[in-house]
Amino acid sequence: MSQPVDARAQDVGVLPDSSMDHQANEARKEKSRVSAFFTVIFSGFALLSDGYQVGVLSLVNVCFSRLYPAQFTSEVSTRISNSLFVGCIIGQIGFGFICDRVGRKVGLMLTTFLVIIGAALCAGAYGAGGSIEGMFWALTVYRGILGVGVGGEYPCSSASASEAADEVLPGRRGMLFVFVTNFVIDLGFVVSAMFPLILGAAGCSYEVIWRTSFAFGVLPPLSVMYFRFKMDNSQIFKKNSMRKNVPYWLILKRYWRYLLGTCGCWFFYNFISYPFGIFAGTIIDNGTGKANPTFVETAQWMLLLNCFYLPGAVGGALASDKLGRKRTMALGFLMQGILGLLLGIFYRRLLEIFPLFVVLYGIFMMWGEFGPGDMLGLVSAEIYPTAIRGTAYGWSAAIGKFGAFVGTQVFKTAVDSFGKGDTTLGQSRVFMLGSGLALLGACFAYILIPDYSKKGLHEEDIDFKRYLEENGYDLSLFGQGTDHDAVMDDEELASAQPGEKMEYFENEKH
Repeated sequence: MSQPVDARAQDVGVLPDSSMDHQANEARKEKSRVSAFFTVIFSGFALLSDGYQVGVLSLVNVCFSRLYPAQFTSEVSTRISNSLFVGCIIGQIGFGFICDRVGRKVGLMLTTFLVIIGAALCAGAYGAGGSIEGMFWALTVYRGILGVGVGGEYPCSSASASEAADEVLPGRRGMLFVFVTNFVIDLGFVVSAMFPLILGAAGCSYEVIWRTSFAFGVLPPLSVMYFRFKMDNSQIFKKNSMRKNVPYWLILKRYWRYLLGTCGCWFFYNFISYPFGIFAGTIIDNGTGKANPTFVETAQWMLLLNCFYLPGAVGGALASDKLGRKRTMALGFLMQGILGLLLGIFYRRLLEIFPLFVVLYGIFMMWGEFGPGDMLGLVSAEIYPTAIRGTAYGWSAAIGKFGAFVGTQVFKTAVDSFGKGDTTLGQSRVFMLGSGLALLGACFAYILIPDYSKKGLHEEDIDFKRYLEENGYDLSLFGQGTDHDAVMDDEELASAQPGEKMEYFENEKH
């Protein structure tokens, strides 16, 4: 005969039957809250280096083009840019799997190490016998290593941050998540223009600028290494992870539409954002109208352009919980598409008022951060259950990086093809191409992306387990134990009274 619900609840520790148990449980919850708070902060902080390492290449390319004009061809530039993206794809898929099957902590430690090593190698790159071509090949390999670490940061940091944010501030999970992930990445882009500008203004040589700029990217991950070593996996991960016999076919049957949405939207977003970010220095060099603008002049315009990322990230963070994920993403894509179309149509005239062009270019990028830039990481971290959160996030982000790879690969070719010798005409057509992809992204977001603004991460885990159980999956394969026994299983949740369910979810949030 089954026990009453409250008796079962007492047996599993959800309703403590003594003041000592209550005090111990409160102490554990307080420790969990503090740990979750620091996990949120330090999960995201290392992403500063990720944004920085992607953004800094724009001004490093300017240094290379002036130091080594004969050796730094468009093919070399594209190869170095794309090596990071190839590494990112490997890291996102590989570490998405690792952080789900082994643990968030292990994934974060490994990615931190790879980012530090990759950035340091880039700063010290040399070719055999002083060969410049050899140095560029070395940079290609080193940026690939860096890319594996940068790519791995995305699923590991985002899965960890979303789970911790759900414990710290469940009602504003979206805002908190964006501030410690995409806002930090965008801040990295701003710093990536500011730091080389300071070096250039100080009169440093081009070689000192590019080497020191690469080396600076070591500091953010190095600063969080100790905390990541001390952190623990979240309680929700410990209880809902699957270490073996993962039913991928059942998962695909349930989440294929969501995957199509997150993968497709991320592809469009990165196809637009990365080429327009990486080659911004080239666009600005052409747009100034000067035959040889100084490095400091180019860096100043780049800094102004990158600063537009931040209001976009802040606006998206504030809108995410109020307007909802789906609408925020679709609105960002839509506005970026409209502005890109206007930039393409009036491109030549706008270059005659260059400061206005840079401002509109910045607003074009800003809407990308407001919508898909903020929302894609958030959506990919919350619409999938804990057991596959890292894997699904990793695949979505990897398809996005493939979009960045393709966009970067074809950018200069498209400019040459569309312009037929007229660089200004070619660049205007590229803006129109980006506009079309942004409008397509808006359609994908509105049709395929669900809105989980008001849904807790635990609720999706429960729905997922119920779905698997209905399809004959053994639920005992879930979990790896927690530091306490305050856990109801799905059957107990189904039969518990509303008040008991509420208390359970409150305990889980804390």
